[in-house]
Amino acid sequence: MPDLTPYPLDQLTVRGDAQANALVLKDRTLTFGDLEEGVALLAGWLADQVPEGSRVASWATKGELTCLLPLAAARAGLVHVPINPLLKRAQVAHILTDSGASMLVGTPARLESLNAEDVPNDCHVVSEAAAISQASALGHRLAPSDRPTKDLAAILYTSGSTGKPKGVMLSHANLWLGAVSVSHYLGLAADDITLAVLPLSFDYGQNQLLSAWYAGSCAVPLDYLFARDVTKACAKHGITTLAGVPPLWVQLTEAAWPEDAVGSLRRITNSGGALTTELIDALRKKLPQTDIFPMYGLTEAFRSTYLDPSLVASHPTSMGRAIPFAEIIVVDDAGQVSEAGEEGELVHCGPLVAQGYWQDEAKTKERFRPAPPESRYGGTAVWSGDRVIRDEDGLLYFVGRRDAMIKSAGNRISPQEIEDAARATGLVSDAVALGVPDSRLGQAIHLVVRPAAEAEHAHAALADRLKDILPNFMQPHSIEWRDALPTNPNGKIDRAALLEELAQ
Repeated sequence: MPDLTPYPLDQLTVRGDAQANALVLKDRTLTFGDLEEGVALLAGWLADQVPEGSRVASWATKGELTCLLPLAAARAGLVHVPINPLLKRAQVAHILTDSGASMLVGTPARLESLNAEDVPNDCHVVSEAAAISQASALGHRLAPSDRPTKDLAAILYTSGSTGKPKGVMLSHANLWLGAVSVSHYLGLAADDITLAVLPLSFDYGQNQLLSAWYAGSCAVPLDYLFARDVTKACAKHGITTLAGVPPLWVQLTEAAWPEDAVGSLRRITNSGGALTTELIDALRKKLPQTDIFPMYGLTEAFRSTYLDPSLVASHPTSMGRAIPFAEIIVVDDAGQVSEAGEEGELVHCGPLVAQGYWQDEAKTKERFRPAPPESRYGGTAVWSGDRVIRDEDGLLYFVGRRDAMIKSAGNRISPQEIEDAARATGLVSDAVALGVPDSRLGQAIHLVVRPAAEAEHAHAALADRLKDILPNFMQPHSIEWRDALPTNPNGKIDRAALLEELAQ
């Protein structure tokens, strides 16, 4: 088990060899020495601009500013609020107002898209280029800090399925220990090179950098348009570690992989949705020597479980076991710890649990509640709302979200079970099962699918194949075919957008 002692987040800059590569940008490469210098200068400039404890937001694509700012803000005693670059002005305005941001740093095009009323009166707006140049000109360097690790370091806004985004409060300890945990169970080493394709506003997207730097290794941030951009980058940089979400893996299984990309890739990690057996098989064919790490997490606790690669072939549908520093308890509807094979709610305990939702006491009390008496950590736990089953060997299996269950003709139906069945036919690549209002059934099952590239006559065959796989009460009442499914800013299939479309 790795060291449970957390440190101030900004000390990640001194983890690696000062001469070793830490960050590969479009125009140059930063060593760990360069990384420390950049963070020191940016932190000094930030401390000169806004009072300690202020929230500093960033709204930009991956680059020097967005990669250094999480550490620089932490060193200056500020709270970083990363905003997904794909969000629109109304969403950005909400985040700026809700967080009470004192500064917004971003790309000029994004900043120019905002209206005057979108930015709070006391929020200073500056371009990322100006921030970097002003920090260099000022020349005020802050040394690595010794701040209390319980201090707030970041607020990450979750996209959510309904309502406005909620800000999850993360401490130095949350982020540091998350980096330690992932680095440990992935087995990252100083010679690893991580391709950071996930948004840096996403908890695991940010961790791509932090876990790599904890291991003293290098990260390569990439904003991609097509799957081929990812495979080419893997080949160009000798990438050893790649994290993604299921929609990206589907695209990558359909893409051509250069031999150099396949040869260097040691591990791939998945989050943001379960990998299907069919997708795992396709990935193993494309990347036969690469370890696959399926993972489950939620922003409120960062990461809860992972499945060891040695178990992927024999237990492809399992979520695995708790990651280091996480304690996972399955609690039944009576509040008791579930027996093996019994469904219950996944409760996450331990030091990775966030500090709650920013300025939202009511929602915090709903999700962040006292840990079950059986917890060895005690304190506050995250009650996920996700339904899981633990088997006799301690492996966890996802059943579905309580609030996402389809209730049709008195039956509680897991959307994932229908989606898995649709993909198992080999006729579709992606599938989303939704419950739509129905006067007779309560909810009718509406299935939205994307056809598989190699499937012929899929439209005519899918309904018949599902009748062979699923019981009558789980049969879709309608099937909608699409060439592409909408995704949210984190790259996950956007169920809320699909439901909104169906309601119109």
